[in-house]
Amino acid sequence: MDTIYESRPWLKNYPPWVPKDLEITTATALSDFKASAARRPEAAAVYYFDHVLTYGDTDSLSDRLAAAFADLGLNKGDRIIVDLQNVPQFLMAIYAAWKLGAIVVPVNPMYKEQELLYFCKDSGAKLFFTLDEIAASLDLAFLKETSITEIITTCALDLLPSNMDPPAMLKEMKQVSVDGALSMSELLENYRDSDIVDPQLAPDDIAYLTYTSGTTGPPKGAMNTHGNIAFNARAYQAIQRVDESDVVIGVAPLFHVTGEVAHLAIAALAGIPLILYYRFDAGETLRLIEHWKATMTVGSITVFIALMNHPDITERNLTSFVKAYSGGAPVSEAIVNQFEELTGQYIYNVYGMTETNSPSHIVPWGKRAPVDPESGALSVGVPVPNCVMKIMDLDDGTKALAPGEVGEIVDSGPIIVPGYWQKPQETKHAIRNGWLYTGDVGKMDADGWFYVVDRKKDMIVASGYKVWPRDVEDVIYQHPAVRETAVIGVPDTYRGETVKAFVALKEGMQDAVTAEEIISFCKARMAAYKYPRQVEFVTEIPKTLTGKFLRRNLREKGVS
Repeated sequence: MDTIYESRPWLKNYPPWVPKDLEITTATALSDFKASAARRPEAAAVYYFDHVLTYGDTDSLSDRLAAAFADLGLNKGDRIIVDLQNVPQFLMAIYAAWKLGAIVVPVNPMYKEQELLYFCKDSGAKLFFTLDEIAASLDLAFLKETSITEIITTCALDLLPSNMDPPAMLKEMKQVSVDGALSMSELLENYRDSDIVDPQLAPDDIAYLTYTSGTTGPPKGAMNTHGNIAFNARAYQAIQRVDESDVVIGVAPLFHVTGEVAHLAIAALAGIPLILYYRFDAGETLRLIEHWKATMTVGSITVFIALMNHPDITERNLTSFVKAYSGGAPVSEAIVNQFEELTGQYIYNVYGMTETNSPSHIVPWGKRAPVDPESGALSVGVPVPNCVMKIMDLDDGTKALAPGEVGEIVDSGPIIVPGYWQKPQETKHAIRNGWLYTGDVGKMDADGWFYVVDRKKDMIVASGYKVWPRDVEDVIYQHPAVRETAVIGVPDTYRGETVKAFVALKEGMQDAVTAEEIISFCKARMAAYKYPRQVEFVTEIPKTLTGKFLRRNLREKGVS
């Protein structure tokens, strides 16, 4: 039965230039890049610090790398781990992989061996492409337990001119030789004149396995298809009114769906430059916005908080930066107002998930997000074209709720991934008859604006990164003094949320272990955004009669 949602009341909030529906094309994430490279090979594809790489450069170098990958046994449908910072080699690696029809598995460069082992094994990847500094910091023996056959390394300095002084951020960096690894630079030299066979990619082919944590269990590889990526790039292009005068600054990590779509895919589609600078730094971000006249980005709200707190914020000319968007964590109206007062630029809201290939809801450029009078929350925007979104009841998700009522946000349309890599049960739970049950709680007002009110899941979002409590708990349990532990997210003015661990120690250990020791133990074993910043010792973790931890009680205790 049709509901108010099928009538798409939000369409009246679209600016005149945004169509109600976009044409569904046969384009892929690769064909969009190749079309831009053919149309304007001399145009800048990457501004890497102060150096320019053109679309022609990127196309040619990725051709050579693809030929090398092919000789190393990479074929259509095979997976390749890409473990990089925000460097131009990320583009070379993904386009090279796609030119063979392979699937890219982007991972966080902060991951340690135990975390990487899971992703390598779950994806069944053949090749491991990473920075030499990352490879040198790892005990690569863990790869013997995987199907990885070759390691390829590159240095963050490799694509900068040899006669150019290294950027300040990289001034201490040196190239590192890694035993058993192949050098990307050498491969590029050795494959100058090699041909590659067109893999005949289709929109349904998988472009990325982007790992995300759901409501239960270990991370799952969302199968982001070429069609998903190409469509959402067009959604951004339409709603943000992107043209060849725009310049994207890459504040989000490229391994994240925001970087994949809101940075890489939109730049490739429009044939515009993407500014990269290894990793986020507030001062360098402000410098590069001014230097390259960046017009647009999508980043977590912590990015904008960091920019506001940097002394250069009032010294830099940010007049070009007119399409600043934030997503991944709740956005406070107060922060939006402060940023606008300092810079003259408004922060637009955008909302989405890995499973929706970045944007599902977005505030159209030129519009201001309304504020929910009940919660004070800024609207996350309106659904993108071609899509129907609903608010469903929280009991079993079968009843559509009226405007103003609070329930689970449920999405449909060409933005939705087909499922999770080799996890049919998890796919069946999350995607039901084409509808993605997001696990996020929100509402739609009578004008079609959507608001995120709360989360149904226990997921923690720290600085835009998703943290599954069990991952942290599993590490804490490795400490010999720990008897029980439960992890929650607590509010943090800078990170949005931060990780807090409640720990019950074994008998006789109460005076032998400090909170600092638990934090250091975790820090050495997991990515920086995951380890707990707060540890509170308790005599017992509160539980239900069936033994489940009462996280609600801990949240109340955690913020008291």
